[in-house]
Amino acid sequence: MKRAAMTTIVVVGIAACSFAQSNPPAPQNTQAGQPAGQPAPAPTGKRPPQAKTQPEFDAYKTAAALTDPAAQEKAADDFAAKFADSELRAVLYKSAMHGYQQANNADKMMDMSRKVLNYDADDPEALLGVAQVLAERTRDTDLDKDQRLAEAKKNAQRALSTVETDIPTAGQPPDRIEAYKGFLRSEAYAILGTLEYNAKAWPDAEGDLRKSIDAFPQQVDPIAVLRLSIALDNQKKYPEALKYASQAVELTKEGTNAGAAARAEKDRLTKLNSGTEPTPSSAPPKN
Repeated sequence: MKRAAMTTIVVVGIAACSFAQSNPPAPQNTQAGQPAGQPAPAPTGKRPPQAKTQPEFDAYKTAAALTDPAAQEKAADDFAAKFADSELRAVLYKSAMHGYQQANNADKMMDMSRKVLNYDADDPEALLGVAQVLAERTRDTDLDKDQRLAEAKKNAQRALSTVETDIPTAGQPPDRIEAYKGFLRSEAYAILGTLEYNAKAWPDAEGDLRKSIDAFPQQVDPIAVLRLSIALDNQKKYPEALKYASQAVELTKEGTNAGAAARAEKDRLTKLNSGTEPTPSSAPPKN
């Protein structure tokens, strides 16, 4: 999920998924306008959340206008307390999730993701928000390491299913929807690949990291590329490992942790392929 902690592509995610934020869901009669005697049209994706009353809708609009993540969180808490059966509670917590995500506050992002899941257990973006933090921030010394990693895997796998069923698509261009789904699939496979990479399950890591790259070629995750290079390196697939190490160098900047790791891996593989004694393979930094 790296890609600047999902912030650069989140524009697509907000546009494609958080319909309630760009097109506020006022109370409506879902049967209005349906010709008599004709069946209702088949739903397209998941139905967007809707307000039940005008006061609920007005309170939602006020909360949704906030941009500071701490203010968004408080507004979501207040809204959830006042409108305890509202479908829009998850939407407001997702706004806070995005806000903390852009502020690079992983712990609070995960907290907001969990709150989204309290109201919408199958939301793929929230599932991945929790899984990403667990996969990247769980340490060998954590007493609950196994439980955290199992949850990360379960959530990532679940998201691969719910991305097909739990994204509202009504009124959105098909190409934008497909791009958003591709991004979420890429993130899910990157998380699974990270879990396998950290467990040194190199063939499994290779497979899922390839799927991550292929799922969203429009914006390749440099950490996934670097980890794929190292997974191939550890299987002695040196020429292909060098190809991905070179790509990782192109995608990262000098002076960053990821950039230094990519350049070290490329240098190692270049020397190895030229017959020079290489240095040991290094692992890319965890986010």
